[in-house]
Amino acid sequence: GIDGTSALHLQNLRVGCYCRVSSMSDMQEGSLENQMLYFTRLIRTNPKWKLAGVYYDRGKSGTKTDKRTGFQKMVRDALQGKIDLILCKSISRFSRNLLDTIDTIRKLKKSGVRIIFEKENIDTNDMTSEFIVTTLSAIAQEESRSISDNVNWSVAKRFERGEPHFTRMLG
Repeated sequence: GIDGTSALHLQNLRVGCYCRVSSMSDMQEGSLENQMLYFTRLIRTNPKWKLAGVYYDRGKSGTKTDKRTGFQKMVRDALQGKIDLILCKSISRFSRNLLDTIDTIRKLKKSGVRIIFEKENIDTNDMTSEFIVTTLSAIAQEESRSISDNVNWSVAKRFERGEPHFTRMLG
């Protein structure tokens, strides 16, 4: 579980966390800060854990990992042996791209790094999790595509009615 009581009984497990928000709105900014605070406290209050890093991306889509510098740094650090366990709020915070998610999880697992997704209560140390992760990643990817389709549809409808598709004007 997320409290560190599962199969790994190592003292001073190096634990990092990954947090992401996709927009820069005030509400999302608060969400990012809350995620970071929550995981920092969780890690620091567990006597078997040592904080290895708080990694985050602000205002970045979850569909492409190449633009998420915090995510890339976390993966690099984990592959270099600086992190034993990564905590993340949910699979959709980690990535909304099915292939990236599975590829990253497999790469990290091969290097002995496990990931716990809190919302779904999934620990990648458990092999039955891979099927669940694959399914949930596919849903997250589809959700992202659906949101994009909805935005495009609403812009097209506004355009048909002669309404502007922007919300703010300067000048």
